[in-house]
Amino acid sequence: MGQLRSRGREISQEDILYVGALIERYPGESRRKLSIRLCEAWQWRQANGGLRDMVCRGLLLMLERAGQITLPPVSYVRHNPLSRRARPQPVLIDTHSIEGRLCNLQPLEVEQVRRTAQERLFNSLMEQHRSAMLRLLQQIDLKLKQWARRKYKTLTRHKRRSARWLRRMKNTPGLFFHWSSRWELGRVHTNDI
Repeated sequence: MGQLRSRGREISQEDILYVGALIERYPGESRRKLSIRLCEAWQWRQANGGLRDMVCRGLLLMLERAGQITLPPVSYVRHNPLSRRARPQPVLIDTHSIEGRLCNLQPLEVEQVRRTAQERLFNSLMEQHRSAMLRLLQQIDLKLKQWARRKYKTLTRHKRRSARWLRRMKNTPGLFFHWSSRWELGRVHTNDI
């Protein structure tokens, strides 16, 4: 068996035997309670003094996948509606390309779609045309950085500063719908724009 490591901690054969004995001693315990007992036994704590039970659960899963221990079955599955989210129904739209300069397509309006009737359309477009939508959203980010460089003197002629400003703004919850973690699957790199 190769040497096992978890978060910088070497897992010895004695540690594996101890974990196995702990599981046998408390056969009715959940995985969470077993991880808490193991953290208390090993004095495995975070810098703030809390137990590292999530890290410990990861260690227990790693040992089980390596065939070293057998964990009790999962006793509780947390309800997460986003993990079982139904795919949006396809929305039929006109797919003819529009060519020309943006200034010729007046008037244009930018409006919030979250919690409106247009949210369904946005979700459907993101599902069906993800790469095209991500390019569009990257262009929106680029225009926001250009706007910030014109608006704030400290960002003028500083592309990196404006990219940092945009990253800080992305931490503002709900400011722009396309910044939510739900849509950032491709991780847009604003430094490269």
